[in-house]
Amino acid sequence: MKEKKIILGHGSGGRLSRELIEEIISPHLGNRELFGLNDGALLHIEENDLAFTTDSYIIDPVFFPGGDIGKLAVAGTVNDLLMVGATPKFISLSFIIEEGFSIVDLEKILVSIKKTAEAADVKIATGDTKILPRGKGDKIFINTSGIGLRITKQPLTPERVKEGDKIIVTGTLGDHSAAVMIAREGLSVNSNILSDCAELTTPLLDLFKQGYNIKCMRDPTRGGLAAVLTEIICGTEYNAKIDEREIPVRDDVLAVCEVLGLDPLYMANEGKAVIIAEAAEADKITSFLKNFPVSAEASVIGEIEKGDKQKGKVILMTVTGGERLVVLPHTEQLPRIC
Repeated sequence: MKEKKIILGHGSGGRLSRELIEEIISPHLGNRELFGLNDGALLHIEENDLAFTTDSYIIDPVFFPGGDIGKLAVAGTVNDLLMVGATPKFISLSFIIEEGFSIVDLEKILVSIKKTAEAADVKIATGDTKILPRGKGDKIFINTSGIGLRITKQPLTPERVKEGDKIIVTGTLGDHSAAVMIAREGLSVNSNILSDCAELTTPLLDLFKQGYNIKCMRDPTRGGLAAVLTEIICGTEYNAKIDEREIPVRDDVLAVCEVLGLDPLYMANEGKAVIIAEAAEADKITSFLKNFPVSAEASVIGEIEKGDKQKGKVILMTVTGGERLVVLPHTEQLPRIC
């Protein structure tokens, strides 16, 4: 890794993030459970297959169209457990609060946390609170951990992905990034874009119960769809080929992207899942997901292909009929938003 000091780009979900994890952190801390670098770890303890995850949430503004940091923290933790095929059960919450933060705003966040946890049927089991001196933090940070029980017959891991598998997204891309950016920068944009911040418990647990052959799942948060597919396919003998015409993006989000020169493939989402599944079941999975409001825009967007000259790549078929490599950016398109 060329950089000798930590910079903001190391938290972007792009190439710098990957280098930090693979070249600095993993050599010191790597073990069998950590090696997969999935959204959550699967831990076999006696008779139980437990899922365990942890995350930290920082966002500016703390309240944004469609959510707030409290909803984001619970939904993000719940979704990470779902991505490894587990039923979320318990969450820890640790608050790091800057001196001077509004008690009224804190209570709003707590109400949001409770509402989101109840919707996901998870319990807040433990927590901690620390206060930083004024000017030593940025309003409020939240750290979480989550525990769940795996219910899928097989683990959902990249190792199970094979040639011919289909790639599904559960809804439109880029909503969260666009909503937060508009709110933060005070952009004069005539739109009603809301963050997609949401827990996916109901549709995904119901989907697991159907017994479909789902190979792997990820939630496309930092780094977006591009980062998720790159992580899944990197180092394999396959390519992930996606069709730009099939990728769902709201017209107003596309308009924001065009004005600011952004690409929705790299934009963060907080209420979507990327699913890789057996080809014969992809349309059934998509049709099933469309029954739920949070996944009503689900779409098959591509497939896994055997690599030829190039392997372990993400390839986009463009609307004009051409192809281009989807390469992880060095850092991120926007200031960090999740």
